[in-house]
Amino acid sequence: MSEHNDHHKNHSEVAYEKIGALVSIFQRGTRWYANFQRDGEQVRQSLKTTSKKQARQKAIALEAQLIEGRYERPVKAPPIASVFDEYVAYLIAEGRAKKTLSAVKLVRRRVLELAGQRRVRSLDEVDLCFIDAYRNMRTAGEKRPADKTMTTEVVIIRQMVNFALSRNKLQRDPLNGLKIKKAKPRPQPCWTREEADSILAAASGTHRPSLVLLAATGMRVGELRWLTWEDIDLALGVIQIRPKDDWKPKTGDQRAIPISAEARAQLNELPRRHRWVVTAAPSRRYPDGDHQISERRLLRHLKRVLKRLKLRGHLHTFRHSFISHALMLGTPEAIVRQWVGHIDAEILKQYTHIHDAASQAAMQRLDRAQKKPLQ
Repeated sequence: MSEHNDHHKNHSEVAYEKIGALVSIFQRGTRWYANFQRDGEQVRQSLKTTSKKQARQKAIALEAQLIEGRYERPVKAPPIASVFDEYVAYLIAEGRAKKTLSAVKLVRRRVLELAGQRRVRSLDEVDLCFIDAYRNMRTAGEKRPADKTMTTEVVIIRQMVNFALSRNKLQRDPLNGLKIKKAKPRPQPCWTREEADSILAAASGTHRPSLVLLAATGMRVGELRWLTWEDIDLALGVIQIRPKDDWKPKTGDQRAIPISAEARAQLNELPRRHRWVVTAAPSRRYPDGDHQISERRLLRHLKRVLKRLKLRGHLHTFRHSFISHALMLGTPEAIVRQWVGHIDAEILKQYTHIHDAASQAAMQRLDRAQKKPLQ
């Protein structure tokens, strides 16, 4: 086959290379396409490769199909943007959390940005090479995303393609063979009981009740934010975590948390003038102080306290520490899961910390036992 390039160009100045009598190939962005006539209609078909050598081989096979009458025009893959929009609409109909929807929309924007750079539109072009380019794009900047964030974003793209396959929008899986590495968990800070007590003692104002309840229940901050007085049953001694309005718990599960003495004391101190158990301070917009707490402002207050105490952590560390203390004191894992919501055994291991003091005490008990004379 001649290596000569046929330089006749169309209005877009695309260079074609003749392959056989019927088929030409041309490059758009990094991809190669075939160009030929079929039933009096010009057809431009992706050869699904960035290699010119492979493009020529596929064009020869395509030429043979045309000559022998075996050619079947592939169903055109839908645009990436339209499928992403349908996927978002599906997630909304499924009642997915706002945080999930925000993450999917952010990935959509980044995928479309990369697709524009690579001059691709069709979903079947979101292949393994595209995923590699996406990873490179996300890790090229100075602010490299955490491994867990990167894994989550690739999973979102994989799930969007799976959605398209389930709706018969694709003839084949362009991400066939994709391997998603499970992100290694990062070590998380965990406070001792004494450290947690010192944090609560240093907290002040309208923020303190929120921090006390986070420490005493292991709730997520979002669950505390949406906690109403209807969810509190002091007679039965339980806090109900359940969906309401347009919000639902992170994993969608309803559960009951036993009210500890510390939580009961804090609940008894709170006024019941408003729907929400904990409320933010009065403001110009909410002069009665009847609005939900702000996670951002609560975190900002906690960070100031931690800085004074020279401790590390964040709002989720209260949950982390609650789980660790419960396990360290011998609470069965099954019961801890009932209290804190859906959490599998592997995740539970990440929350298990043996603090230095407890570890030293255990070693001292072992020493004493070994020194006892045998009977």
